[in-house]
Amino acid sequence: MTTPVTPGAAEAARLTPAAARALFRAGLSTATAGWSRGFAQANVLIVPQSQAFDVLLFAQRNPKSCPLLGVLEAGQTASELLAGGDIRTDVPKYVVYEDGVPTAETTDITGWWRDDLVTFIIGCSFTFESALMDAGIRIAHIDQGVNVPMYKTSIRSTSAGRLSGPTVVSMRPIPASQVSDAVRITSRYPAVHGAPVHVGNPADIGIEDLGRPDFGDAVEIPEGHLPVFWACGVTPQAAVMESRPALAIGHAPGYMLIADARDVDYQVP
Repeated sequence: MTTPVTPGAAEAARLTPAAARALFRAGLSTATAGWSRGFAQANVLIVPQSQAFDVLLFAQRNPKSCPLLGVLEAGQTASELLAGGDIRTDVPKYVVYEDGVPTAETTDITGWWRDDLVTFIIGCSFTFESALMDAGIRIAHIDQGVNVPMYKTSIRSTSAGRLSGPTVVSMRPIPASQVSDAVRITSRYPAVHGAPVHVGNPADIGIEDLGRPDFGDAVEIPEGHLPVFWACGVTPQAAVMESRPALAIGHAPGYMLIADARDVDYQVP
């Protein structure tokens, strides 16, 4: 099978979630910021059922970084969030962790699939980027054609069972005059991380160098812009790396599940 050609930004923005997932199922692997505009994107973490309660409790105790949109029961591969889809093939890139160490990156986890695997679908800040852009706030990683920068911080997540680790944040440089607008807009999306957790000096949250993200790509920060940090759904994967369970599978950071839910479904008044 020939891998599909990556569509241009405008075409990718117009794709329905089902059409986008079909491309990923056919082997296309690409970061998804700006794709299927108007529809929610999501983080994914898949663990054996024996570890699922720890993940559920971790999400409950860390709702800012791990807002749950849905949970697939053991062995289940689709839900209303990806109708007609398959969680084993419909994410553009997965990371397989064994004993907390990433051992494979792949576009298809069918070979690792087991009937006891439980899938957690977690809100993603890509979901509110359309609202920011509609308000005239430019998104640097989309403009620059790179993956969003993500960083481990000195903010510790609340541990749950065997899971513990640092909070991960995503960063977007925002013009100083528009930071209050970005806070107001994103605060209306609590199911996809909501308002920022920090604005300004990255050292205050343990980030030494914005040019060296732990995940994703660095972005240029124009003069007059402030770095603004949102909690990130890669946080559970940071906990996997620290806590070292025997098996876990996540999306590759920035390579999200595109869901059938609309972003406005997660907006509150």
